Amino acid sequence: MELLIKNAKIIDHALSFKGDIYVKDGIIKEIGETLDKACDILDAKGQILMPAFVDLHCHFRDPGLTYKEDLETGSRAAVKGGFTTVNLMPNTKPIVSSMETVNYVLEKAAKIGLIDVHQTMSITKDLQGKDISHLNNINSMVKAVTDDGRGVNDNKVMYDAMTFAKDKGLIVMSHAEDEATTPISQRLSENLMTYRDTALAKYTGARLHMCHVSTIEAMKDIIRAKEEGYSVTCEVTPHHIALTDEVKYRVNPPIRRKEDVMFLIDAIKKGYVDAIGTDHAPHSKEDKEKGACGMSGIETAFSICYSNLVKAGEISINKLSEIMSKNPAEIIGFNKGKIAIGYDADFVLVDLEGKEKIDVNNFESKGKNSPFDGMEFYGMVMKTIKAGKIVYERK
Repeated sequence: MELLIKNAKIIDHALSFKGDIYVKDGIIKEIGETLDKACDILDAKGQILMPAFVDLHCHFRDPGLTYKEDLETGSRAAVKGGFTTVNLMPNTKPIVSSMETVNYVLEKAAKIGLIDVHQTMSITKDLQGKDISHLNNINSMVKAVTDDGRGVNDNKVMYDAMTFAKDKGLIVMSHAEDEATTPISQRLSENLMTYRDTALAKYTGARLHMCHVSTIEAMKDIIRAKEEGYSVTCEVTPHHIALTDEVKYRVNPPIRRKEDVMFLIDAIKKGYVDAIGTDHAPHSKEDKEKGACGMSGIETAFSICYSNLVKAGEISINKLSEIMSKNPAEIIGFNKGKIAIGYDADFVLVDLEGKEKIDVNNFESKGKNSPFDGMEFYGMVMKTIKAGKIVYERK
């Protein structure tokens, strides 16, 4: 399959120019300004073309909780949001504590064919916080382990997991929550677990990725760990940089104070934040009314981040591409995230001046839960292209 994309304003973490891209067999083969090929042509008509986005952190609820989301609706939501690659959390039913469940997810996602999926495995068997023996059955298809949704509260268990991960070349993704401390202070709970996990990363040499960082104190500790040379990366969510605790909406970790939001944005500007992770967490209306934590965020992530970071004058569009495409692809090990010869031809065409009011009823996701419902943001995804094939087109 061949495709020539003409007349695009091409932007990635480093590039910004008007030109053409020639794609063959799903790979970028040529980049230029006046390319001419005998193949299908997509005239971008001056629109912004960026690498498609890569989400390091989302929940598609499949298997077992498919009344909230399934791999097909999650995939459709992803491409509508400009994402062609996702990293799925293991808190499904059953918990992803076996290669059998990993294979189920990967095979089903491949059959749907809209996006590339990486499935994490749980750090502890069935998220019980005690046993890591199931990790002995892990193979090279799994690149990261996490108990996301819960913190690994036993210090020795997390030490053993990091030691194992170091030996196997795995990433340990940490949901920083000390459950004994959560009833006292959710803020202190996140901070204490962050301090512990960065200390264990230093001691073991493991690759540590801190999920959904939300407090000044936790980010300061991650910055210290980075400056001291630990193998630590981190993500922030769109809702933690766009909302303050004046908005009463149940997510975990909670929406924080204005000074936390400002500090997270400053950390992005200074290069300490590696990625935007959506923490896309769809729920049924009934579950949300019962107090379930989380929001559907993969369809709105780009517009929220573009409006609050780029349009607001905090960072460049190149920097946004770096933390939504290049860095997350590199962290999880995908050949994506850059406009460069030899990279996967996964792109998103966006209208940066287009403005839209979010309406959860129009979500592709089964989860119609979002604190951004009714708010307006700049930056509309017009087309999403996966391996040179259009997989989403705005109607």
